[in-house]
Amino acid sequence: MFDYLKSSPNFFLFAGPCVIEGEKMALDIAETVANVADELNIPYVFKGSYRKANRSRIDSFTGIGDIKALEILKKVKQELNIPVVTDIHTNEEAALAAEYVDILQIPAFLCRQTELLVAAAKTGKMVNIKKGQFLSPEAMSFAVQKVRDAGNNSVAITERGTSFGYHDLIVDYRGIPEMQRNVCPVILDVTHSLQQPNQPKGVTGGRPDLIETIARAGIAVGVDGLFIETHQDPSVAKSDGANMLKLSKIGPLLRRLTELRHTVNNLTE
Repeated sequence: MFDYLKSSPNFFLFAGPCVIEGEKMALDIAETVANVADELNIPYVFKGSYRKANRSRIDSFTGIGDIKALEILKKVKQELNIPVVTDIHTNEEAALAAEYVDILQIPAFLCRQTELLVAAAKTGKMVNIKKGQFLSPEAMSFAVQKVRDAGNNSVAITERGTSFGYHDLIVDYRGIPEMQRNVCPVILDVTHSLQQPNQPKGVTGGRPDLIETIARAGIAVGVDGLFIETHQDPSVAKSDGANMLKLSKIGPLLRRLTELRHTVNNLTE
């Protein structure tokens, strides 16, 4: 998987909906992004959670059924010939999801869960660990080492902002090179970094108008990959719609970011 992600001088991309809502929506998003990524020489991984376990309210949407959603992820992988990534939340989920996907993602709030990290590592799949909103960049070295000590060197870290007060997140771009000291890919989760959590109504808010600002800054400091959640119509998305990018905007955005990456690469050569 590392060879694929590093196969281009461009950044690589994890992109897709927050959660799998159905087969047609997933295939449409994946195909749309894949076409642009192929044009721009961006190694692309389709992202979709088969189940959402961390919800603000008990009545929040969690998924369409585990196996049904995992089968959709498998279909995206097979029909479009692209790798896929999904979140896991328990040790048992690691083995289950590994049968369908290429990369297992550890949610930010679970990044210190030793048994979960070890279970993910032992599947042999690449493990992407999201940095907890409560952790320093330096502290992520211990999470990475847990995966490596379990016999799996295929590990990445994702920055998704640090808690700032009760209702906001801040991206400290000094953390990108710091986490790259672990000699593993570092990904910037653009859309989750723009969440506004813990809102009084129990639905997370967001600032999608700043997606390009956050992404440009990440490219400028040399992040290896970007993570962007996207949906045909974020206003009706069943999860995290407030901070997602409308699908029709992803092509123009990726073209501008690719131009910026080319400039940055030339400056560092």
